Amino acid sequence: MTPRSVLSRSLGPVLTAGALVAGLLAAGSPAAAGGAAGHGDRGWVGTWAASPTTVPETGTAVFQDQTLRQIVHVSTGGSAVRVRLSNEFGERPLVIGEARVARGDGEAPERIAPGGDRRLTFGGRTSVTVPPGERILSDPVALQVPALSDLAVSIYLPRRTEGTTIHASAFQQSVVAAGNVTGAAEVEASSVIEQWYFLTGVSVRGPEPGPGRAGARGSIVTLGDSITDGAITAVNADHRWPDHLARRLRAAGLGHLGVLNAGISGNRLLHDAKAPPGSEAEAFAAYFGEAGLRRFRRDVAAQPGVRYVIVLLGINDIGQPGNVAPASEEVSAAQIIDGHRRLIAAAHRRGLRIYGATLTPFEGDTLGFHSPGRERRRQAVNRWIRTSGAYDGVIDFDAAVRDPADPGRLLARFDSGDHLHPNDAGMEALAAAVPLRLFR
Repeated sequence: MTPRSVLSRSLGPVLTAGALVAGLLAAGSPAAAGGAAGHGDRGWVGTWAASPTTVPETGTAVFQDQTLRQIVHVSTGGSAVRVRLSNEFGERPLVIGEARVARGDGEAPERIAPGGDRRLTFGGRTSVTVPPGERILSDPVALQVPALSDLAVSIYLPRRTEGTTIHASAFQQSVVAAGNVTGAAEVEASSVIEQWYFLTGVSVRGPEPGPGRAGARGSIVTLGDSITDGAITAVNADHRWPDHLARRLRAAGLGHLGVLNAGISGNRLLHDAKAPPGSEAEAFAAYFGEAGLRRFRRDVAAQPGVRYVIVLLGINDIGQPGNVAPASEEVSAAQIIDGHRRLIAAAHRRGLRIYGATLTPFEGDTLGFHSPGRERRRQAVNRWIRTSGAYDGVIDFDAAVRDPADPGRLLARFDSGDHLHPNDAGMEALAAAVPLRLFR
């Protein structure tokens, strides 16, 4: 079963109590401690991001003498660009023979737009080796990047390279082609992929083409699970709720703010990915990533120009244990709330404004997550988000997509069919529920 089919069927939007929760914000992966320093230049703002994970022990993709042309949809525009590549889950050096960035064709991932292709360098070098556990940021390159447009990032992998650093649920097609064709206007695809490999961020600087902007530039990071990641939306449509939010911001004169999607399908707030021994989940649970608390520093605090955070995490903490996570990792509403408090404290220490989104309904889900007791936990967490005043603001996603006649369920017209993930229309409803005054 492909990663996307597994994730579409098996993922939803949990840490244990006490010492484990307390340790995650202080820990972080080796790469989390670096990485951010390279983005110290003032004026840079994130326009696109993907949170990386490791891969299961079997089924890892291997590339050799091939070009990956990967398509990303940016939020805010600019006149210069930098690209972030990652080998943080690799066990061997990642050799990049050449890398280029170009404006995408907008139709086919094989093609780039005429006149918009630039070679990337790293410390002035056109090729670079990224050590295991590390990330690297390209040198700035002049390129007019329109807001809400596609970029094609092409990387050539000359040596045998295992695709161990991945974002498994892209909901965007990219292509693999033979040889070094990074500069080709159109490549002949040997395969089509729906994952992002080694590519974790794009940032821009300078005025974007077109109308002027009002206000200071910055970025909004959306920290979440599969609902933020985009499951189960149309491929190549950019219908994730953060994409819809970026369009709303631009239409409202707030296009100077980038929107960075830090959603990982299957992600939990409190626990790292872990499959029950001997279960089917061993084939895909690694894609669920590190706990939201653990990855906060890398995926939120280290992002260029970050000013705001939106958090939608907790459904997997409630629903996964005993299913695609060990039953021993069952958590209470109080433990989830404590995890949220720790995220808030981490954001405030860094001067960020952080907004809590209520957990959406999942009664009747086809994944086996729901029970009356788990629904009570969801309601308790939502009640705390709405009434505690702990977050700097509240975004009521639950109210936006629930069925008024049966509040434990998604409204039918927003239901993807698994009764857990909103469909494309539901994603638009989530974005519409975000009060734009939070960013003015």
